[in-house]
Amino acid sequence: MRHSARSSSRQTTVGSSSSRTTVGRRRFLKAVGVAGVGLTILPSGVRGGPAAPSNKLNIAMIGCWGRALAHFGAVKPENVVALCDINEQHIAGAVKQFPNAKTYVDWRECLEQKDLDAVVCSTTDFTHAFVANWALNRGLHCYCEKPLANTVKEARVVRANYLKNKGKLATQVGTQRHSNPNFNRVREAILDGAVGTLQNVHVWGNRQLRRPSYPAAQGEPPKHLHYDLWLGPVPFHPYNPEYFSRGPGANCLSWNMFWDFGSGQIGDMGSHTMDLVWHAIDADLPTSATAHGEEFNPDVTPVDLTATFEHPANDWRPPIKLTWYQGAHKPSRVGDVDVQGIGHGALFEGDKGNVTADFGSNKLLPLDGGDLSHYTPRPDDQRIPDLGGFQQEWINAAKGDLKTTCDFDYSGTAIEQMLLGLVAYRVGKKIDYDAKEGQVTNSDEANALLGKEYRKGWVLDG
Repeated sequence: MRHSARSSSRQTTVGSSSSRTTVGRRRFLKAVGVAGVGLTILPSGVRGGPAAPSNKLNIAMIGCWGRALAHFGAVKPENVVALCDINEQHIAGAVKQFPNAKTYVDWRECLEQKDLDAVVCSTTDFTHAFVANWALNRGLHCYCEKPLANTVKEARVVRANYLKNKGKLATQVGTQRHSNPNFNRVREAILDGAVGTLQNVHVWGNRQLRRPSYPAAQGEPPKHLHYDLWLGPVPFHPYNPEYFSRGPGANCLSWNMFWDFGSGQIGDMGSHTMDLVWHAIDADLPTSATAHGEEFNPDVTPVDLTATFEHPANDWRPPIKLTWYQGAHKPSRVGDVDVQGIGHGALFEGDKGNVTADFGSNKLLPLDGGDLSHYTPRPDDQRIPDLGGFQQEWINAAKGDLKTTCDFDYSGTAIEQMLLGLVAYRVGKKIDYDAKEGQVTNSDEANALLGKEYRKGWVLDG
């Protein structure tokens, strides 16, 4: 798997009464934070241990509500030195947890704070790639909520910036379901031949959130809400409280189905469900995409959609087709396999068997008239170790080996594929994709849809 991290030139001084040693802060964190546990080697006389002040990351929380609330426990043992949110009430709530942090309403100003080591991005989908790029460009470890990007080009820019810093920065995309041990059991089953030779993969999500169009202007933003900063790079849309109508657990469902703000289920549950498959098939980017769905709406992303991608062979499997279904296109059966009861899940088809899976379970099914004598699960002592805490993996990586399971390379390719499916849907034909160059080779119209323009003053790769 592909990983990265970065050291800083900023200096901090540690030492004893007899001697003082000046070392780069992040170099020190990397040297002493081996997975956050075990033997810690410190200069003579320094009080050690994973929770020692010298071992703690200085973290900026960009976004202080919604998904951010799920990270407070993980970052509490570190130094949260900056809080940023476009809603001042959300900042006020976070300050109760982190009273010593500086506060901001504009994440661009927050990222210029000089003592930062790391960033947790829990902003709106349409600013994820912006915050991630700015963090990487400033040498900051970055945990970014899913989806990592809203366009193919955004995904590619973030991934390129990460790869430039490979071996220097720890990154993680917030597909926290990945920590469920079932993800590893599914990977083991496919790698160990449970289905025989893998041939096709089917992935789906059944969520249906329908909207006719962008909400009309209604009222004025409350004084504590910096609405223009909330819009950020998005073309101007008049304020409507509907954009903020859902609670912290699902606020993104108030706006992520609109083209300017999100990618609908592709970026939302699609990020989680595709992760279940991506972990098992060792795929890179597809060579083609084709998609069909409901009639195109210039305001709203499709609820009902099927997208199929062709993936080249790798060193353990032949070329495969991967098909994504959402909304009313979610199948009840795939071939002879009943998947009616799996709301978000996957089917792996092989020449000797099939595996169905959701986030927490999987089932091996023989082909019609066959049996399962070809497969024996690996013994317990050879299983892939459990991941443990998903946020903690990133924190440990920033202090130690820099390795995470859902870094910006792994997750960047997954979301680039999914977003390419939306491009194929919009042009209404099969598109051939040059993954190295990031170009569609048979459609100028599709190429024009790989990225988007942003409002003046908002820079993707700043």
